[in-house]
Amino acid sequence: MRVVIASCSVDYSGRLDAHLPRATRLIMVKADGSVLVHSDGGSYKPLNWMSPPARLAEVAPDEEDAEAGVTARWEVTAAKTDDRLVIRLFEIISDASVDLGADPGLTKDGVEAHLQELLAEQVEVLGPGFRLVRREYPTPIGPVDLLVRDAAGAAFAVEVKRVGGIDGVEQLTRYLDMLDRDPLLTPVRGILAAQQIKPQARVLAEDRGIRCVVLDYDAMRGLDDPSSRLF
Repeated sequence: MRVVIASCSVDYSGRLDAHLPRATRLIMVKADGSVLVHSDGGSYKPLNWMSPPARLAEVAPDEEDAEAGVTARWEVTAAKTDDRLVIRLFEIISDASVDLGADPGLTKDGVEAHLQELLAEQVEVLGPGFRLVRREYPTPIGPVDLLVRDAAGAAFAVEVKRVGGIDGVEQLTRYLDMLDRDPLLTPVRGILAAQQIKPQARVLAEDRGIRCVVLDYDAMRGLDDPSSRLF
């Protein structure tokens, strides 16, 4: 991972256009090709970013940028879309690269891990004809919870959460980008499966073609019989 603290401006073009004026920010360039621009606030969420697969090229500033004080220009282009991120660097305060090595992945809490186990055993919850290919299916950026196929043989990556939020959608999107490179799987579609799915996450998931499935944990554990409910 490369971590740069610099005075910079940022322009994003593609599905939307956005501009960040010059300020001191943190820029993270990850091994998977993603580039994230952070400020000293806003919790974990970057101000702007480019998801993998993407290519970063460092180019010399043109005459107009040089006159404005730009010392370097980074152009990040998406591999599958016309999205483009341009970072103009005015002053680099810190620039460090560290090999973080392989990450063991997120350890899920008891409920989330059990949900994944139950869904693997009851994959028909996703729909008639679905079958499990593998739990913890490996990708270069970590394992996806479940890889399944539907009755027609189409591949689906399933991310299991207790509460499905925007983070879960972003995580699943990254897995889909990686899995879609495998000619034996492509095209791979996504399913976000959770006990509860936040409205914003549902909107983002549907915009990206990801299906949302709400899981009834008690029913899957055999502790609740839906047919006996009054409501």
